[in-house]
Amino acid sequence: MDRIEWHDLPAETRAAVERHTGPIGTAETAPHGVMSRLACTITTRTGQAFVKGTREDDPQAWVYRHEAKVTQFAPHAPHVLWEVDAGGWQLYGYTYVAGLYPDLTPGSDDLAALVHTLTVVSQSPWPEGLRKKPLHTRWAEFLPEETPSGLQGRALAHTDMSPHNMLMTESGELFLLDWALSCPAPAWADTALTIPRLISAGHTPEQAETIAQQVPAYHAAAPDIVTTFARTVYAAWESWERTRPMPHRAALTAAARTWAMHRETVPFP
Repeated sequence: MDRIEWHDLPAETRAAVERHTGPIGTAETAPHGVMSRLACTITTRTGQAFVKGTREDDPQAWVYRHEAKVTQFAPHAPHVLWEVDAGGWQLYGYTYVAGLYPDLTPGSDDLAALVHTLTVVSQSPWPEGLRKKPLHTRWAEFLPEETPSGLQGRALAHTDMSPHNMLMTESGELFLLDWALSCPAPAWADTALTIPRLISAGHTPEQAETIAQQVPAYHAAAPDIVTTFARTVYAAWESWERTRPMPHRAALTAAARTWAMHRETVPFP
């Protein structure tokens, strides 16, 4: 998605934001992410905030409303400070999280914080007042004809566990950003979806599984259900790599294939 700079927004839109924030000194466009038409960090006299949004007539505008509602319930997530609908734009201001992308390579000190965040998030139920297709419905074409009940969970899941959706703060807390793809899922789904990311970062499947097993929800998951999930992740990512290619997808698909093959060939107790 092509990004727009803050100063290119309509004057009416910028003025509406400044009624919440006060005069904006600087606005720095986010270097990563592909979803938001506008994504930037603004600096005012009272501090910083992260602003994201899109045009009101964007067919995906509902995604931003969904994310804003979910983050009211999601732990380890920035929360909405204000929202603006003005000048044909729909914008949301979030608490600013100062931090760096985590190091997910073997031996990294950031892995303990990752396990902690995954554990806390796995304990959060889906807010039933919010309507969203569950993960097993989203991936229905890649699942067995009769979806196992173990894949039909109702926990709050982020589902997009890219390191670029994570920030490590100086205090050692790992935040999850960009909850646009969040949905109901098994409590262990985010942990499982992190395993290919760990493999892509240099872990062996055994090492990645050892880290995942530290999250109680994943440790308690039925091994055959997790194996079905791993097979499904690979099938979905391989399909998207072919039909919607993006630069990062080949490496992730290879990691998902490695994990799925590991699950298929290694007996689990």
